[in-house]
Amino acid sequence: MGMIGERVLRTEDPDLVMGRGTFIDNLALPGATHVVYVRSAMAHARIRGIDISVARAMPGVLGVFTHADVVADGLGPLPMDMPLLPADIRRPALADGTVRFVGELIAAVVAESRALAVDAAEAVYVDYDALPAVVDPEEALTSDVLLFPEHASNVVVELSAGKEVDFSSCEVIVETRIVNRRIAPSPLEGRVSASRWEEAGPDGIRRLTHWQACQGAHPIRNQLCAFYELPPEQIRVITPDVGGGFGAKAFFYPEDLLLPWLAKRVNRPVRYTESRTESMNGLGHGRGQIQDVRIGGNRDGKITAYEMRVIQESGAYPRFGAFLPFMTGRMLTGTYHIPNASMKSQSVVTNTVPTLAYRGAGRPEAAAAIERAVDMFAAEISMDPAEVRRRNLVAQDQFPYTNGTGTVYDSGDYPGAMEKLLVVSRYDELRAEQQTRRESGASVQLGLGLAVYVEITAMSGGAELGIVEVMSGADGAVRAQVITGTTPYGQGHRTTWAMLVSDRLGIPFENITVIHGDTDLVRSGEITGGSRSVQIGGTNVWRAAGVVADKARQIAARLLEASVEDIVLEDGRFHVAGTPSVTRSWTDVIATAMAMGERLDGEGDFTQASGTFPSGAHLAVVEVDIETGKVKLREMFAVDDAGRIVNTLLAEGQVHGGLAQGIGQALYEEFIYDADGNPLTGNFADYGFPSAAEVPSFVTIHMESPSPMNDLGAKGIGESGTIGATPAVQNAVVDALSHLGVRHVDMPCTAERVWRALEATK
Repeated sequence: MGMIGERVLRTEDPDLVMGRGTFIDNLALPGATHVVYVRSAMAHARIRGIDISVARAMPGVLGVFTHADVVADGLGPLPMDMPLLPADIRRPALADGTVRFVGELIAAVVAESRALAVDAAEAVYVDYDALPAVVDPEEALTSDVLLFPEHASNVVVELSAGKEVDFSSCEVIVETRIVNRRIAPSPLEGRVSASRWEEAGPDGIRRLTHWQACQGAHPIRNQLCAFYELPPEQIRVITPDVGGGFGAKAFFYPEDLLLPWLAKRVNRPVRYTESRTESMNGLGHGRGQIQDVRIGGNRDGKITAYEMRVIQESGAYPRFGAFLPFMTGRMLTGTYHIPNASMKSQSVVTNTVPTLAYRGAGRPEAAAAIERAVDMFAAEISMDPAEVRRRNLVAQDQFPYTNGTGTVYDSGDYPGAMEKLLVVSRYDELRAEQQTRRESGASVQLGLGLAVYVEITAMSGGAELGIVEVMSGADGAVRAQVITGTTPYGQGHRTTWAMLVSDRLGIPFENITVIHGDTDLVRSGEITGGSRSVQIGGTNVWRAAGVVADKARQIAARLLEASVEDIVLEDGRFHVAGTPSVTRSWTDVIATAMAMGERLDGEGDFTQASGTFPSGAHLAVVEVDIETGKVKLREMFAVDDAGRIVNTLLAEGQVHGGLAQGIGQALYEEFIYDADGNPLTGNFADYGFPSAAEVPSFVTIHMESPSPMNDLGAKGIGESGTIGATPAVQNAVVDALSHLGVRHVDMPCTAERVWRALEATK
């Protein structure tokens, strides 16, 4: 019996819930010291001087280091992690005379304990010469305040997608502004890392062992190689259990990158564990996109034109966040047939934390715009938003479909997902309940919010290491080992890869182990992000198991004295087709292979040509108190199509987590700076996000439109919830107030924003 599609419990969980997990902060590192960084208290300033004398003389302090020490040891600015960024804008590892956001690193204090390092860091005196700050991205476009005067502009990247849009034939044109506010990723575990130089080997060379809570051990090793100009064989990176990442841990940071240098300076291992405030003010933020949207069409509900102008926050140092509009442009028209579409964007630097990837990374922004715009268009022509969608969704027989900006979607059934959603949610009954409340003048109004989304996963395709070997264990049991280049941080890769191997080879699921996250044990690996793992990493594990099966069939053919083509592997035993009563076991095959000096191993050879396109339809049901503005999410329905699902239980977990984060963006989350660049939401006391008490039980339904892009027919599902939930909830809030004259409420739809929107109609 096959395992694919079954609800299999995660094998990772027992260790985690019973405290047996291996997290870097709990690793025993004899002789380890601790680093605490002195961070800028100003958003924009010149550093006139740094007095480290008091800190350096404090008990337990092993060293205090500044930019001058970095330069003296021949280390340059941080590597660039994206092409096409301005070459004249580089971030120093420690501030080089100018600070550009609150939280930027100025000095590193290494001490015997974290407590001693904290005390010493507070004793470092920094003399600032304040400079004007620019925080608002729109102001940054024209401001005389330049973060990098040598660049002569705060604009760092300009992008476009599609062709000039013609609105001349439109009967109806709607314009609006949509703000995707800056969000802190807030993983349960912040940045944690450690570095240790090992004793020199016979060749006289010392190797570096570096531990980091990240989304890919090999990409981090490659960045260390680039920064320190060392060959890969001299660096070992280990990534054990990781407490979440949401995209932000896919990238390097100076806090981690400096540890090998600091460890060499003090000749001891060095650890770094950030506080929650440091995480909020330093771990790459997400979203930060302002969209001016224009949508046009006819009064029969047909949409014919769509364009968007984007201003993207890059933060103080442009990195991946500056290119988020690229993904927004690729997914611009969502699930709708609108060939006449375009996007233009400008990414600007501001005196804020640099933006990076956050769950969805550019695709939720596209969905937020088009789904909000479709609802506003529906309101303008007095048509139910479900009906407008019905008249514009890409039909199932149009796949593969090329959207208005040239992106080719692989497969899907958008109308089918929406119709299933409307039935499951009892949409007509909810509309009737809404009308009753409106007619009664109830103080608590009902709102329904639809979103039919599509996103891209695995972006540009690619490959991933997958090796499988079958052997006999010390106990005589048949066992399999999987080596994967993926680095899980909560997704359940160990469970999923074991399911794939068990399904293909018939070896008991519990007898399969998975090795990952160690560059000495795993030859190569990529970033775990963009919902790419199952479709690429999983397919290579699947293919590797297939290679093993083929080797085993050859041996079984000899044992059964039959042709290889006639050998069937069924339920973990080999037999000749049509003669299931005479079999050979894996034990027989392994013993024969050992006698022949052969290994039963295989490696996947799959490279995916391009991305895949998960889709779905979400409906949010909210209750809004029109006297106070308070919003309560009453129900949430999600129909998601991620192609073939390997483990439905894990898929539901991914959807649940994504929905919660999408709801958070729609109703609660917003990282705020004042006009001088001071963070006002730098910890969980001020930064709002939903707990279990604020979200209802979700109704989740899976559809399957298999992708033709890989053997499994799989698409990603890790980010889908964030893409559909956010506009669905925002649309629901506006829908609850639409009969009162409210046309739009910015995210997050807090009680204050709702109340102000209502007041503006009076």
